[in-house]
Amino acid sequence: LMKVLFINPPNQNEIISCNPEIIKKERGYDPPLGILYLAGYLEKNSNHQVSVIDAQVEKLSYSQLTQRIEESSPDVVGITAMTFTLIDVIKVIELVKKIDSRIKIILGGPHAHIYPKETLDIPGVDFVVLGEGEKPLLELLENIENPEELKNMKNIAFKDGDQIIVSECQDYNQNLDELPFPAMHLTPYKKYWSILSGDKVITTMFTSRGCPYRCTFCDRPNMGKLFRARSSKNVVDEIEERLKMGIEEIFIYDDTFTVNKQRVIDICDEIIKRNLKFSWDIRARVDTVNQEILEKLKQAGCARIHYGVESGTEKILKVLNKGIHLDQVKEVFSLTKKIGISTFAYFIIGCPTETKEDILQTIKFAKKLDTDFVQITLLTPFPATKIYNDALEQGIIKEDYWLEFAKNPRPDFKTKYWTEELSNQELFKFINYAYKQFYLRPNFILKTLKEITSFNDFVRKAKAGFKIISMK
Repeated sequence: LMKVLFINPPNQNEIISCNPEIIKKERGYDPPLGILYLAGYLEKNSNHQVSVIDAQVEKLSYSQLTQRIEESSPDVVGITAMTFTLIDVIKVIELVKKIDSRIKIILGGPHAHIYPKETLDIPGVDFVVLGEGEKPLLELLENIENPEELKNMKNIAFKDGDQIIVSECQDYNQNLDELPFPAMHLTPYKKYWSILSGDKVITTMFTSRGCPYRCTFCDRPNMGKLFRARSSKNVVDEIEERLKMGIEEIFIYDDTFTVNKQRVIDICDEIIKRNLKFSWDIRARVDTVNQEILEKLKQAGCARIHYGVESGTEKILKVLNKGIHLDQVKEVFSLTKKIGISTFAYFIIGCPTETKEDILQTIKFAKKLDTDFVQITLLTPFPATKIYNDALEQGIIKEDYWLEFAKNPRPDFKTKYWTEELSNQELFKFINYAYKQFYLRPNFILKTLKEITSFNDFVRKAKAGFKIISMK
C-alpha cells in the first residue's frame, strides 16, 4: 500500500509564448482533469492512499508547497509534464527529492509522451507513463519494486541501470464509461473560476477522448487519434454529481463535442429528462452543427459555443487543413446567435504563407462576424505537429529546438514562430492590434458592462480591459 500524491505545479516560470498576458493571467483556474482522472482511477481500483495538491488554484509559493508535501509524506509523486510548464515541473521534482530522495517520481502528459528519453534524463524522474495513464499507472504502482516485471509492461518508460527502456505505447482506454469520474473531491473545487462566468463556481469535463480531425497546427493526433466517446447516461451522471457538489457552470473540454450528432442529441435529452438546470459550454466545429442540434443544445441549457474558426481567408484555412469554409462560418455564427447561444471565435495568425493582407482580412472578418468573444493567438509550431516538421524541413526554424529544450530545459527559452513572411515583432504588433480592434469597440464595452454580475466580476474584467488598453 502506498501513499500517492499528485501535484499540479505552480506556474511561476511558464514559458511565455508571445500571446498577450491577458490570455493567461486573468482567465481563471481550471481543475487539473488529467491528474484527477488518475486519482479517481486509483481510488476506485486500488487501496493506495491518494491525495492531490493543486498549487495553482491555491496560489502556493514553493515554500508552502514544500510544507504541504512534507505533511502528506508520499511514497510516490505523480506530475503532468507540459512543455510550457516544464521549468516548474523540474522545480517540484527538486523539492520532492530534497524532502526525501526515496520518494518515486512519475511523469506523464504530452511532453513526457513526445520526449520520454529526455524526460527520464531530468534528475529525479524515476518513471514516465505514456499515452492515457489510468491503466499503466496502476500497473506500474503494483510492480514499482520489481524491474523485471516492468520490462513486460506497455505504455511506460524507465531506467534500467544505464539503459533507458521505452516500451511501446498502445491500447487506449476503449470503453470510457469504465473510468471513474475525476476525483474533484480531492481539490478545493469551489475555488475554480473563469472570466466568462462571473462569480459562478465552475468545473470542466471531458465527454470523449481523441479527435478525428487532422489540423496541421495541432498536436492532438500524437496523443491518440482514435475518437472514443462516453455514453450519454455516463456523461449526465457526472454532470448530476457535480451539480450536487454546488457547481454552477460546466465547461465541456472535448476538442469537438459535436463529432457525433446523435450523441449530442442524446446527452441533451438526458439533461432535459432529468430536469437539470445549469449553464454549460462546448467546443465545436462549424461543420458539425445544424439548426436541430443548436436548438437542442439551447433547450438543454448550453450557454456558449467555442468555435475554432482559425482564419478569415480561404487560403489559410486550406494551409491549416481545417476543412471548413468561410460561408459556413458566417452561417453558423448567425444561426447560433439567432437561437440564443453566445459564441466565442478562435483565430490564429502567423500561419505558413500568411501575408499582412491575409492577417488584416482575418481581423476584419472577426469584427464582422459579430461574435461575443474572440481569442487571437500566434501560431506556435509545437513539437510533433505537421507545421513544426514543415518549418524544420524548409529551414524556417533552423534546429529541432523543442528537442534541445527537452534535453536542456532553461527558463530563458523563447518559442519560435513561422517567420517566413513576417518577423516576430510584426506578428506581435498584429496580435495587439487585433485585440484592440475587437475588444475596444464602444458597443463591445457597453455590452460587457451590462453583463457584469458583481463587484468581483467587474474587477476581473476591468483588469483584463486595462491589459488590452496598455498593449504595445
